[in-house]
Amino acid sequence: MKRSTISNIPLHLLLLPAVIIVLIYSYGPMFGIVIAFQNFIPAKGFLESSWVGLKHFRFILSLSDTYEVLGNTLFISVMKIIAGLVVPLTVSLMLNEVRQRFFKRSVQTLVYLPHFLSWVILGGVLIDILSPSSGIVNAVLGLFGIEPIYFLGDNRWFPYVLVFSDVWKEFGFSTIIYLAALSGINPALYEASLMDGAGRLRQTWHITLPGMRPIIVVLVTLSLGNVLNAGFEQVFNLYSPLVYDSGDIIDTYVYRMGLISAQYGPATAIGLFKSVISLGLISSTYYLAYRLANYRIF
Repeated sequence: MKRSTISNIPLHLLLLPAVIIVLIYSYGPMFGIVIAFQNFIPAKGFLESSWVGLKHFRFILSLSDTYEVLGNTLFISVMKIIAGLVVPLTVSLMLNEVRQRFFKRSVQTLVYLPHFLSWVILGGVLIDILSPSSGIVNAVLGLFGIEPIYFLGDNRWFPYVLVFSDVWKEFGFSTIIYLAALSGINPALYEASLMDGAGRLRQTWHITLPGMRPIIVVLVTLSLGNVLNAGFEQVFNLYSPLVYDSGDIIDTYVYRMGLISAQYGPATAIGLFKSVISLGLISSTYYLAYRLANYRIF
């Protein structure tokens, strides 16, 4: 054994707990995929439950709810991706123009703070704020003569509440990434543009945005890999049977079918179908990130 290898053994041992946790909680449960091809009965377990082949896949593809849930998931996810790009990019460009350091850092801290709060806490906050009887939003709308709106119980409003609240929670994180990208742009480019008579708008269009293009491409392409993940925690803490038609996504559908209705086979089949599609999307987006922005994971 080489001396360098021996000297690195303590470093490898430091990784051992993390490797064990990944094996137990990430790779171990993958054995449960077999439930998608079985008439699974918990009392019999994996080894004694009868095999049914692709029966569960044919069953879920025959349900109209499956296509409705898939449509909800895609709509909510795409809206989140678009809003998650536009809002933090706009805020970062605005903050970049602020010259008072204290104000700039204070705003960064305030917009970043919700990122550290769980959806259990934020869900309770949103329920209070958007309440049709005592919520501050409906109280303000009442001042303009608008009738109370049941934001969390109306299918017309619920998807947009999900998008808005997700942006509110997460845009501070992306804003900091964009601000870091802005700090890497060569100031000499702005000085040269001033000599040519370019204003702030032209500087933003011809210098700032092209300088941020690599990080924008990376964030957008990587977010496409999660297009089937519309946010289980968020939806689970905010939705109700009133908004299943517009707010039920694949993950909550699997939860209700598998754990509430005890239809283990169909629920696992839906989860496996989603995982296969997600694998293809993630592989494609990493390739796009490499081709468009030279992004590598190693």
